[in-house]
Amino acid sequence: MATRALKPTEFASLVNAITSAFGDPTRRKIYLMVRDHDDGLTTKDVAEATGLHTNVARHHLEKLANGGYLEVGYRERTGAGRPAKTYQVTVPELHLEFDVGHDDILITLLGRALSKLPRSEAEELAEEVGEEFGRKMAATLGDSGASQRSFRSALHVVADALSAHGFAAHTERHQGSAGSGPDAENVHLATDHCPFGEVAIDHPVICAVDRGMVKGLLGSLYGATAVQLNSSMAQGDSACVAEVSTIEVPTGS
Repeated sequence: MATRALKPTEFASLVNAITSAFGDPTRRKIYLMVRDHDDGLTTKDVAEATGLHTNVARHHLEKLANGGYLEVGYRERTGAGRPAKTYQVTVPELHLEFDVGHDDILITLLGRALSKLPRSEAEELAEEVGEEFGRKMAATLGDSGASQRSFRSALHVVADALSAHGFAAHTERHQGSAGSGPDAENVHLATDHCPFGEVAIDHPVICAVDRGMVKGLLGSLYGATAVQLNSSMAQGDSACVAEVSTIEVPTGS
């Protein structure tokens, strides 16, 4: 059955549940002890093996049972009396039901780390990281015809590359000039989805990563490029729209 990545709130709840069940070293020891006995253990068995008072052993066993890690059964006594209550592991190997969304955690960490820096410094760092990643993305395209590619066709390649990374990017025509490139007029780059999600809303500085990725990609595919973000979903707009233009490099200087 396919698994899905946990949302941050789900991940936090799962961590809290596991920590509550296994945060105590004695409880971990008891769980491993029960796991090694296929026919289960009673409270008395655990108390005698660990040297704990019966009530303490029962507390740990019930905590594991309430968390779903142990199941309760009953063992018939050889003599008179009620059947003895036993505990067995629910599954031989403890595992998580869902995959943890590591990307979500790293993006959140990045946003919080950047928020600790002065705004201008954070944006510069984020853009540098994005630009470096954009150059690496361009290198994987394996196209050596950059010198013959038009600015608009390069922009389409960038849109496709960004879409492959979850940005849902496309080019748009707009009134007015978008820059000084030979055929850059009236072409903007828009993205209808941001893979950074709510992190970008909480830490808008992370939008500089997007800007850097576009610069890195276009710089490699066409030439030196300037990118200005005109609208941003992090600021409540319906899409992120970037005004992209080439940078004229003086000759003979």
